[in-house]
Amino acid sequence: MIGTRHPHFRRGEIFRTFLLLGLTSFGGPIAHLGYFREAFVVRLKWLSESDFADLVALCQFLPGPASSQVGFAIGLRRAGLPGALAAWCAFTLPSAIAMALFASGASALGSDVGQSLIHGLKLVAVAVVANAVWGMAGKLCPDRTRAGIALVAVFMAVFIGGTAGQLGAIVVGAGLGVWWCRPVKTMTRPGRLEFSGRWSRFALALFFLLLLLLPLLPLLPLVASTGGGEVVAVMDAFYRVGALVFGGGHVVLPLLQAEVVDPGWMSESTFLTGYGAAQAMPGPLFTFASYLGAVMAPGVKGWLLAAVATIMIFLPGMLLLVGVLPHWDRLRASSTAQRLIQGTNAAVVGILGAALYAPIWQGAIVEPADFALALAGFLLLTVWRWPAWLVVIALPVGSLVSG
Repeated sequence: MIGTRHPHFRRGEIFRTFLLLGLTSFGGPIAHLGYFREAFVVRLKWLSESDFADLVALCQFLPGPASSQVGFAIGLRRAGLPGALAAWCAFTLPSAIAMALFASGASALGSDVGQSLIHGLKLVAVAVVANAVWGMAGKLCPDRTRAGIALVAVFMAVFIGGTAGQLGAIVVGAGLGVWWCRPVKTMTRPGRLEFSGRWSRFALALFFLLLLLLPLLPLLPLVASTGGGEVVAVMDAFYRVGALVFGGGHVVLPLLQAEVVDPGWMSESTFLTGYGAAQAMPGPLFTFASYLGAVMAPGVKGWLLAAVATIMIFLPGMLLLVGVLPHWDRLRASSTAQRLIQGTNAAVVGILGAALYAPIWQGAIVEPADFALALAGFLLLTVWRWPAWLVVIALPVGSLVSG
């Protein structure tokens, strides 16, 4: 049994609690952590304040969806691996199913009214990503050193382009962070994150094994002859994105765009439409992968690809969480690790800033009215503090009226 042993009935309690959160947690990963604290620290008292802060610090250190990783870790502490899986499924399934259903019905939006609504969703993407860049830049690039790293990342993402430019920017940002950045004093105390070293080693080995082997599987004659190459390619693309997304949330956008639009799996318009719709969903933003998988093929095959994409984009973050748990205190105290993550986070801001221009701005802003609507959405998010789901309603309606 992994983790602390608990009675069997607690798995159902975990599932019910996280299902309610998955249905009602609007607002993105930072808001999710607020919901989690209210539910598990204040109301249910499953964790102390310091234990919860320790889990949040760990999950923000790792690549992957931070709020989903925190939920997975809470389930793990409460009822072992079955509890962790119950927490992840309950928190993820509502928005994943909703995004796959949206993909199935998106083709019906072919009329002029439907196209105006779709264009409005693209304007939502401009406002939301601009807000994300603004907020992340203030927190992750507060000095000249990290602002410089972000600028280097912008140039690499723009002039090299594609996956190579984005991954290169992350690697260069990490190196510059180790060289230039100063470590910060950690404020959280050592947490009680007990975990089996055997399971930790297994999770880390599986993480790297999948990262290395998935790109090679389509080359095997058996995979090619059985027609499994397409499914394996989807597994590889979404697993690689999940393994390399530092910062979670909106940072997934440019990496996914390079993986699914550049190879021609879908158009930029289809991609941005789904991203805009994802802003209206509760739960983790990574369920955008469910939409992307579903639009790749019609019918049952689309649902299969949606399931594959969803599982694979979340899997690396969960494997890393399990693998790093026993070593977290030592990593947190390492000044090299702190500088590396500062440089990586600054590079992520640059990558997202480059994505704000291409493809998001270029795909959505085609006339002055579009700019006005996108600016209005940005101000509603940043100044008036509207929740994202209200902006998702307002901008498509504005696009419909102005069109």
